[in-house]
Amino acid sequence: MKNVRTRPKYSVISIRALILVYVLLCTLTILFSRTFFSEMLRNGSMPGLLNLIVFFTIPAVLLVFLGISTFSLFRDIITRRTGSKFKARLLAYFIIIVVFAAVPVTIITAVSVNELVRFWISVDSEAALTASQDFAVETYSFHLEKFENLIRDNNLDRNVKITAAELEREIASVQDFKLQDDGTWQERSFTGDDQGKLTGPPSTQGGHVSREMPRDWGLIRYVLYIEKDRLRVISYRLGEDFDRDAAAIENERSHFEIIDSLRDNLKSLLILVYVVFFFPCLLMTAIIAISFARRVTAPIVELTEATRRVAEGDFSIQILARRGDELGLLIRSFNAMVQDLEKSRSALVKAEKISIWQTMAQQLAHEIKNPLTPIELSAERVLRRWQNEPERIGEILESSMLAIIQETVGLSHLLNEFRTLSKPMEPSHSWTKLREAAAEIISPYQSSHPGVQFNIEHISGNVSVMIDKHRLSHVLTNLIVNAIDAMNGAGSIEIRTDLVKKREIQYCRLSIRDSGRGISPADGQRIFTPYFTTKESGTGLGLPIVERIINDHGGAIWFNSAEGVGATFFIDLPVEVEAE
Repeated sequence: MKNVRTRPKYSVISIRALILVYVLLCTLTILFSRTFFSEMLRNGSMPGLLNLIVFFTIPAVLLVFLGISTFSLFRDIITRRTGSKFKARLLAYFIIIVVFAAVPVTIITAVSVNELVRFWISVDSEAALTASQDFAVETYSFHLEKFENLIRDNNLDRNVKITAAELEREIASVQDFKLQDDGTWQERSFTGDDQGKLTGPPSTQGGHVSREMPRDWGLIRYVLYIEKDRLRVISYRLGEDFDRDAAAIENERSHFEIIDSLRDNLKSLLILVYVVFFFPCLLMTAIIAISFARRVTAPIVELTEATRRVAEGDFSIQILARRGDELGLLIRSFNAMVQDLEKSRSALVKAEKISIWQTMAQQLAHEIKNPLTPIELSAERVLRRWQNEPERIGEILESSMLAIIQETVGLSHLLNEFRTLSKPMEPSHSWTKLREAAAEIISPYQSSHPGVQFNIEHISGNVSVMIDKHRLSHVLTNLIVNAIDAMNGAGSIEIRTDLVKKREIQYCRLSIRDSGRGISPADGQRIFTPYFTTKESGTGLGLPIVERIINDHGGAIWFNSAEGVGATFFIDLPVEVEAE
């Protein structure tokens, strides 16, 4: 049994391998995505070259796979491979479905992003930040003014020791320092919250002190000279919330500056996001669609090919179904049907062979019996003359012997042709130049039949057919002799060649046309039947032998004819064409 697998001979990449590659690439993308987004949001710039290489690897690899799959599909369509049109139609349906599903999402996403961008642009973040900072400055100025009023109203500039009871709630601490002989300042007294305590004066200049963080977190400092060598540092509670909020405003300003810088790169970022995340999904869908179409059509294609071969008479084919194949039941049914057909055909062929051999045996017996009768009569005639009139035997001896010899030669020719038809014939694998062989074969007939015009001008000189010269001579000789007999020795015989292609195989079509009486429809149905002949001296085995030679060499023979017009015999044989 011959087996045909349903798997395609050339598989670009399996769906499992494709998904594995995609998962690996997605994992790589996830590992780099944090760096990508953090760099973009921190610096407000496009991602670096390394990130771009990683992100574009996925669509690049998928584009390569898609290109290979598409090339394979187009190659099948151009070469008209079985099932290619169905595969292309199935792929078109997939693409239409994907487009119908993707278009609404794309439109909604585009509209949403567009509206978000418009809203984003409409927000005046700079004005809000400026107003917040102005408010913070005004609040700070208010506290400075209040601080000065508290110092003045509470006589904190007096050269007396201040007690905690005398301090207002807003005053965090009062700390006095005295200048030493070595030029350093030494603390003399401290009243208030320890948060405001210092190891030394923050400044030796009178008035407000420039704030330093984190030393002055939530505080405002003011320096007063009580005496020439004594100064007082007064700390005012500004509040921790003020510094925290001011820091938040400044921090948000930097964030908004980054966001504003992203506005210029917004379209590029959107295109990048689509290429990195959305476009690979479309590519993956297309590749899976092609692979799925190949997987679905492969069993159908194999079934079609197997059905064609069964129709041509090859009942030995069996299809191997893949595990989990949806068409497994159909394939098993097909295999069972072919096996049943093979058994039925074997039985039928056996019966036909028996019937054919019975018919041939009966016909051969009849053909042998015909020459035996004149042989027997001639021998009996010689025997009777020898017995009754031996002196006159010479009168009939020559004619009787000639009759016996003639019938014996005919009987020997009949048996030789029967042996040729019945014995196994191995096809030859040699190539024969057709024009040279035809010219050599018709040469003796041109001399012996001057009334017949032979035309071989249309036989190509660079065409060779796969058949040995002896068997080709047997075929052409038989057809030429039949044509001469049909024309009664006068007419025209034209032999020509044409190149034809059948099922991707190139053949030479040899045609032999005569201008004879033609073949009647009734005779045409039996012309290749053994022992059928319209000639008085024919054996009826010439054309059956010709048909067998042609069939055994992978060719075919048939004819067209009309009574009174002539007949044309066509022969197709595998061809080899040499470059001229």
